Amino acid sequence: MVINYSKWDALELSDDSDIEVHPNVDKKSFIRAKQAQIHQERDHRRHQIKTLKYERIINDGLTERIERLLTALKSHKSKLADGANEDQLVFQAMMESMLDMKENAPPPPPEGVHEHIKDKPTYPQMMASMVDIVKKEIDASKSTDSRYDQFIAGLHKEKERVEDLQKQLLAKLAELEKEDKRHITSDDIKEGFSHSSVMKGDQKKPASTPSSSTSKTETVELLNAPKRPEATRTDTGDSGADADIEEGTAAHDDEDNVEASPLAKKFAAIKAGDWYACLQFLMQHSEILKESETDGLLVEAFNSELDGKPKHAKQCVHQGLLLQYCRQLGGRQGVELFFKRIQSKDHQASKMFNDDVDSTYHRIRTRAAEILKERAENPAGAEGVEQIQLHAVDPGTTINIQVPPEKSTAEDPQEREIEIMARGIFETFPPGLQRALETGKLDEINKVLAKMSVEEAEEVVEKLGEGGMLSVEQGVIDATTEEGQKTFEEIERSRKMPGQE
Repeated sequence: MVINYSKWDALELSDDSDIEVHPNVDKKSFIRAKQAQIHQERDHRRHQIKTLKYERIINDGLTERIERLLTALKSHKSKLADGANEDQLVFQAMMESMLDMKENAPPPPPEGVHEHIKDKPTYPQMMASMVDIVKKEIDASKSTDSRYDQFIAGLHKEKERVEDLQKQLLAKLAELEKEDKRHITSDDIKEGFSHSSVMKGDQKKPASTPSSSTSKTETVELLNAPKRPEATRTDTGDSGADADIEEGTAAHDDEDNVEASPLAKKFAAIKAGDWYACLQFLMQHSEILKESETDGLLVEAFNSELDGKPKHAKQCVHQGLLLQYCRQLGGRQGVELFFKRIQSKDHQASKMFNDDVDSTYHRIRTRAAEILKERAENPAGAEGVEQIQLHAVDPGTTINIQVPPEKSTAEDPQEREIEIMARGIFETFPPGLQRALETGKLDEINKVLAKMSVEEAEEVVEKLGEGGMLSVEQGVIDATTEEGQKTFEEIERSRKMPGQE
């Protein structure tokens, strides 16, 4: 039987290879040199593969943006008949195509790829460079055709050039991958099957400890003190999910807690139109180019409009949108590009930016006027909607909060069942309410109850009583009921608690 050794052809040279070398050449030294050459070629080949794959990703993103720009240009073509400036339409289409894209920067390169390039260009910079090249070609051609049509044709050529480059990269990549797969290396070795089994012994249950007894004292507690002015019942749209919001913690911030940072307020103090000061500030504080800073300045503008400061409100809108435009263009070069074009005489960028500022401020002013009108018509509603709050009547009394343990330690089966039931009720509460109960502070619990509707808060208080989490069993006066209202009036009139002589 003839043995086929062809499957070993892919093996490269190893230390124990049976080879013949010149008598004057040391065999071990020759093998080590050959191995070093093989490893170097392999590393270079794999580096090329990573580089080509990364360049194809960038070119795909660039092609998508060229297509978006072409679509925008074709949609604005009808405006030429109205006498619109061709260069202004080109710039407007370019800005629209860039603002539609969420990511301005290409993905980070793999390790070792393009390390020699310090300032890697962003997609807006690539597009701006491509547009400038097309414009120079149009100026050099001196053609009598429509400049707008020439620009579209030039972009089509650039798109075809990128697509042709993609085909070349794909062919080169396939060639390198084929060569890499032709050789057998340790990287090709994979674990085919693995199984393990661990036998665990029976774990001893921890000895239960007797539950600590807690003394319960009768105290009187008021729900919704009636001294506050009667509020008109309005639906705030709040739900129990709001109880999961912790105030003052960054991890639970939502849109209602957005506010301008001190750095953003300092930037808003720069006079609108002082482009040099704005540019210098952004060059020194590039960390301000965040979406949260733009939102913070717009919230500051809204609050200023409510406070009767329209000038400061529009200033905040101007600076906030300036941050947004610079962020969309991407990086330090994008900031410089924005200020260069907005200061150009009769440039479309200036008109587009100012129109955006005016329209945004108009929306803020309109909404603020509506809110002020609602407050004037419904002053009671401005003070707040009806809430459920826990308050003790007697300053000398305290309300104890008891959180059921995660695991019952009671020896008595009946007590254990009660603790398990109470823990089950506790775990049905929103996380924010759970955290408030664990603090044992009545103020924290009231903050959470204030975020709920009256019905939900009443249900929570009822569950707290069912689970024994309030150390008050009797003597609780609900001031929202008719019976509780009469009891409270009796206390006010006699200056004595019920049952006192």
